[in-house]
Formats: sequence, C-alpha cells, structure tokens
Amino acid sequence: MIETLKRDICQLQTERLIIRQWQADDHAPFAAMCADPNVMRYFPAPLSEAESVQLAQKATALIEQNGWGFWAVERKDTGQFIGLTGLHYQDLDIPDTPFIEIGWRLAADQWGKGFAPEAAQAALRYAFESLQAPAVYAFTTLANQPSRRVMEKLGMTDCEKNFMHPKLPHDHALAEHCLYRITRQAWLQLNAE
Repeated sequence: MIETLKRDICQLQTERLIIRQWQADDHAPFAAMCADPNVMRYFPAPLSEAESVQLAQKATALIEQNGWGFWAVERKDTGQFIGLTGLHYQDLDIPDTPFIEIGWRLAADQWGKGFAPEAAQAALRYAFESLQAPAVYAFTTLANQPSRRVMEKLGMTDCEKNFMHPKLPHDHALAEHCLYRITRQAWLQLNAE
C-alpha cells in the first residue's frame, strides 16, 4: 500500500512495517546501530554518531527532493525504529550504472525475523509500479552472505560482473563486490496475483 504525503513523499506499509521519512527521534537508534561492529562488519568501519546523523540527514534530504530514497523502517507493533531500506539513484563507476539501487540495514536484534526482505519487497514494488524502473540492482562485498540471501529471496540474480568498489583500496578485504539485479518483467512474473 502506498500513501502520498506532503510534498509527494511516499510512505510504504507492509504487514508488520512502516517504511517512512526519517524523524529526529530516529537519529539516536540509527547511530547506535551504525556503531555496532556486528551490523557494520561488511562496511569499512563503524560510523561515529556525527557520521550516522549526517547519513540520516542526507537520506531525509533526498526523500524530500525525490519523494523516495533510503527510508526509515519502523515496526508497527512497537513503533520502534529498526533500520533503513529503500532506493537510491546510483551513478558510481561500477558495472551497469546508472541504475536504481536497493539497499537495507537493520539493527542486529531485528535480524532473523524476515524484516529485511519484507521491507525490501515493498521498496521493489514502489520501484517497479510507481517509478516504472526497468530493473533494480543491489551490490555488496562478496563475503556478505546475509545480504546476498536477501537479494536471492527477492528474486534477484547475480549478474556475474564482480567489481572492485571505487571507494575502497583494491587490496582492502571488502573491496571485491558482486552485483545482483531483478528486471521489472521478472518481478512482475514472481508477483503475479
């Protein structure tokens, strides 16, 4: 279900989640999440509180500008902020760009409950039904098996175009990334009612 808010900012809902614009109250739990070495193990380093707030503010501004982006994710049953999911216009110097990227990051105590694929599926629906994207991509470091499993649950397939992330030194342990994709046609076939 898609609701249009002021400035045409989109809010998505699933059975258990509200996927929405960021609020100031999200900054502290987001900073705690991004400081957790377990959550950030597939990123170059955990983020400081200031870096996390800056990232949340950037996400907020992009949603204000475009109506969509990396939204905050809230549990309906508790009202708790649990992470982010959403879409980003990606133009890094990597294979197949420019494209719409999908991504997610959840607090460790929310893992294993199916929230990442549930939230990401809502973002994919928005990408294909509202934005009419021809395809959506995701990428991660090769070792990130949990995110790769989410990509596969969403019906995404490995493009077999591994690349070295342009923002990391080539000898960095996380530098080599894989690229996954799902086309609008494939998504429609998987989600035919």
